[in-house]
Amino acid sequence: MAPRVNHEEKHVCYQLGMPSPYLVRLASYTAALCLSACASVAPPSDVSNACEIFADKPHWWRDARRSEQRWNASPALQLAIIYQESSFTHDARPPRQGGFLFFPGKRPSSAFGYAQALDQTWREYAEAIGDRGVDRDQFRDAADFVGWYVNKSQKQLGLRPNDYKAHYLAYHEGHGGYRRGTYRGKAWLIQAANKVEANGRAYARQLEGCERRLNGAGWWPF
Repeated sequence: MAPRVNHEEKHVCYQLGMPSPYLVRLASYTAALCLSACASVAPPSDVSNACEIFADKPHWWRDARRSEQRWNASPALQLAIIYQESSFTHDARPPRQGGFLFFPGKRPSSAFGYAQALDQTWREYAEAIGDRGVDRDQFRDAADFVGWYVNKSQKQLGLRPNDYKAHYLAYHEGHGGYRRGTYRGKAWLIQAANKVEANGRAYARQLEGCERRLNGAGWWPF
């Protein structure tokens, strides 16, 4: 004989704040979505190895290859610049400066996202590709932006595609600044550009050993 359900007790339980099965399922589903979203934007677990980065973020390989095909900017160069700019943090911003008591100081620039693109430069990029829906906190768009800028540097400054250091200096100082040599005398910037070169060359060597595996895993072609 089936047990009798006391609907009065059930109603009292809900009134007392005890969750219904529906609410429990909804809360579990919401928590799972939140955890999934956090995992999708978390930086790679090993940022020193390009093979591990793309194994951790399979769609990033597809995005980087798409940018390479479009702009002749290698995935190694894209990673090296993005790593230096944001450490692969999707919503990175420059730290605030100054401030007084409980009032936060201003940020030194409008740089935002993976590529730390400035508002004006990002608008120029969006207009150039005819897509105003691109987002700086999306890796696909950030990788394409880096490729677009690198391509401009190659055309306007004559930089070689694998000149990691020069490309980063042009990326940071702008094409006009690079021509004027504004990076000279900035020891901290030269040091950062040297890191980009070292990381870029390391990423390139690593990808030589795993590119076939990445392409054969169904992530490319798209």
